[in-house]
Amino acid sequence: MKRLLLGLAVLALPFSGLTQGTINFINLDSTRGVHAPVYLSDRVTKLSGPQYQAELLAGPGPSSLEPIAATGFLRGESAGFYNGGTQVVPTVNGGGLAWVEVRVWNTASGTSFDQALASGLSDSWWASSIFTVRTGDPSLGGGPSIPDPLTGLGTSPVYLNTIPEPSTFALAGLGGALALFYARRPKPNHRRQQTPRDRAARVSSQLRGAAAADR
Repeated sequence: MKRLLLGLAVLALPFSGLTQGTINFINLDSTRGVHAPVYLSDRVTKLSGPQYQAELLAGPGPSSLEPIAATGFLRGESAGFYNGGTQVVPTVNGGGLAWVEVRVWNTASGTSFDQALASGLSDSWWASSIFTVRTGDPSLGGGPSIPDPLTGLGTSPVYLNTIPEPSTFALAGLGGALALFYARRPKPNHRRQQTPRDRAARVSSQLRGAAAADR
């Protein structure tokens, strides 16, 4: 009996692994509606080489995403694109619906996406929306099914983050300081100050008034 149970367990191992869904981690599949090159914030320079990393997160729900794989960007004519190959999502059955997010970061701004995001530097990160994809199923008897493409990435270029120029902050601070200064400064006194001649004329007028009263 023990031998029978052991044999069944051994036979079940490969089948349990094959039931996990697969995803093609690539942002270029023009024939199936994916063409999303990644650029720097200058909107001209495509990401190139391992300095820039793309990370795949996936799971059975939008709040249960887990890191699956990360890969660097291609070079030359393929710059702007990444190809992380076919990846297995352990928490999604083959052919099931997976929730997916793709994150990109510049390793010069941090060793992880979170560090790059927290750096506050431009050209540090980009993140897709969270979307769904039908996974592939390599365990089908008639041959493995191909996973759907990452159509949630779209067919338009995307760009790393940008931050306002320092001059923008400086101008904003200067404008606020000037507004505060004008709001707090005392209002000018528009009454004309008396000159010595004015005071002498006022005294002379008072004396003439007093003399007229004595009469």
